[in-house]
Amino acid sequence: MNSYPEFIELKSKTRYKINTSYKNALKCDDVYKDDSIGEYEKNLAIIYILLGEEALKDRKNYPEIIELISKYLNRGNEVTRDDFSIPSMDFVQDDGYINASFMSDYGIDLKQTDMHWYKFFDYLQGLTENSVLNRVRSIREEPLSGKKGKELSRWTELKKQVELKMKKTKEERELDKFWEEEFNFKKR
Repeated sequence: MNSYPEFIELKSKTRYKINTSYKNALKCDDVYKDDSIGEYEKNLAIIYILLGEEALKDRKNYPEIIELISKYLNRGNEVTRDDFSIPSMDFVQDDGYINASFMSDYGIDLKQTDMHWYKFFDYLQGLTENSVLNRVRSIREEPLSGKKGKELSRWTELKKQVELKMKKTKEERELDKFWEEEFNFKKR
């Protein structure tokens, strides 16, 4: 059986219990992706979600705490440049696909259970190619180059049906607001 981390330990030997629920890790992902929140506030929110109020009092160790939390959220791995590629899934947008896939592959109803973040991610990685999530991901990842005619039309339509809706950045929202207010122009 895998031994998953339950604590982070600082160089000073201070230990903080991690709220290891995958649901907390997904909350951290939401916070991290929210560009309406400043970096410092994101860090505070993530510390609070994963370690609780006591860790928030440990201001002098924030840099080390954030580094250890980042490593934890990345399942013990260092964050690499590859981690910032275009995603083929999103935890929020694909929630239904994830739930359906866990139910069909493992008989686990994620709405009725909880598990460690690492275990959840291990299960996510282990989903069969026939799971709804992996079928959707394969459509998203399918290159259109080399496809022609009806095949191109079919794949374009499939990709459109399952595409991820990218959130607009703060700058993009401000630009939309400018165009709307100044020129009564709404982007579709």
